[in-house]
Amino acid sequence: MTEKLTIRKIGQIALDEVSELVGCPAEGVIGIHKNDDGWIATVEVLEVGRIPETTDVLASYDVHVDREGDVTEYHRLRRYLRAQVED
Repeated sequence: MTEKLTIRKIGQIALDEVSELVGCPAEGVIGIHKNDDGWIATVEVLEVGRIPETTDVLASYDVHVDREGDVTEYHRLRRYLRAQVED
């Protein structure tokens, strides 16, 4: 990849890839940090849509993006209800 990797671009790569890999819509990036191999973006995904929306099942995924902008791995961190509040 010859294009400069910005935080915004890394987030978009992670959103697009995890959505395609998991087969569920990605709702947003909730964190990005750098590691020795590139970047790790945490993406929130809607796994099960329900009515009312407060009962939707969401999941957080870590998506590893290397220095060239390629996704090298991803994994689900946890599943939770949209209305669930973290401590």
